[in-house]
Amino acid sequence: MSLRDLRAQAKRRAPQALVEHLQAFELDLKFSAGIWFFSPPASRFHDRYKPEIDIAARLDIAASLAAYGLRGLEAHYPNEINEHNLDLWQQFSRDTGVKILTVIPLLFYDAQFEWGSLSNPIESVRRAAIERTANALRLNRALDTEFAVVWPGIDGYENAFGADLRAARDRFAAGLAEAMDAVPGVRIAEEPKPYEPRGHILYGTTFEGLLLGLKTEALLQHPENKRLLAEGHALVALNPEVGHMLMGYEDAPYAYGMAMEYGRLAHTHWNSQPLGNYDQDLNAGVISPEAMEATLYALKMYGYDGWFGLDINPERMPVDVALKNSMDALRAANDRINYLDHEAIIWATEHPDRSRGWLEAYLIRARAPRADSLPPLPRPTMSL
Repeated sequence: MSLRDLRAQAKRRAPQALVEHLQAFELDLKFSAGIWFFSPPASRFHDRYKPEIDIAARLDIAASLAAYGLRGLEAHYPNEINEHNLDLWQQFSRDTGVKILTVIPLLFYDAQFEWGSLSNPIESVRRAAIERTANALRLNRALDTEFAVVWPGIDGYENAFGADLRAARDRFAAGLAEAMDAVPGVRIAEEPKPYEPRGHILYGTTFEGLLLGLKTEALLQHPENKRLLAEGHALVALNPEVGHMLMGYEDAPYAYGMAMEYGRLAHTHWNSQPLGNYDQDLNAGVISPEAMEATLYALKMYGYDGWFGLDINPERMPVDVALKNSMDALRAANDRINYLDHEAIIWATEHPDRSRGWLEAYLIRARAPRADSLPPLPRPTMSL
């Protein structure tokens, strides 16, 4: 298992060291995408706007994007990747160089999971969810992936009255720990989402995801897992999605930074989303591109070296066009932040009383197509 070392994410830097880091470090935009949105999903509101396509045809589209920068694919087990079509996936990876990045246990779609998966109070169903999770982890280990995303999408509730939600959370964490001990050494990247399809989803915010990590790791018993934990590695980390954060009124730079503060940012999912609202999965950068820049800058500040996963729902355009647009939006935003005056920015944020309004004025000019059309902005006097 390729266990990426996340421990450096927690490193603290004094202001001058932070400036030097920002000047030297650039994000490596390694793009991955979820194979699920390559074919149009069913909707309860409208018919498919494009024909449904099988996995082989989806992989053909992915192959055409390899030269454009797609370097990884994400897939659910067992509906998208499984023991029977594994040869197809492995041949695709050999032919294109595109990595199978994560195998995700499908814990939310089946009718048997009506009342939850790992948290289900019906023990026979919960056992099925644990076994499916363990099988997915086995594929992750066999494919040498970097993590296994787990989304508790159907684990939740609508009416909290009388519900023993503590017991539900306990069952979820214990079930996840059992699957992890059955296949040790595989990192989990929990993907929080506050609601939809359930009214409330367990461990639905970035900060609850941190608690899930601590709770689950405390339950692990396998010697290999305990060895990795003793070395300071996170085994239950996070895959926060920008859209899910905004559904829960989180601030992405703050939330991503918090995950990194504890060395638990295993992966990132990118799209765009109005604040609150239903899960729209719009292309990255379509809404609030300035927030995307702020988020990338936070990742740059704390040395994120992981993947940039795209999780979008391009209902009204070809999936390859949507992926190219999303990759280009992130590339353009990353380029903009790399050319900023890091020394002046850090000084201004460390001396807010002596730089009132300067950062806002500076960013207005940095985003202007013709900054010279605006009055010049003096650099702050960075004296002690």
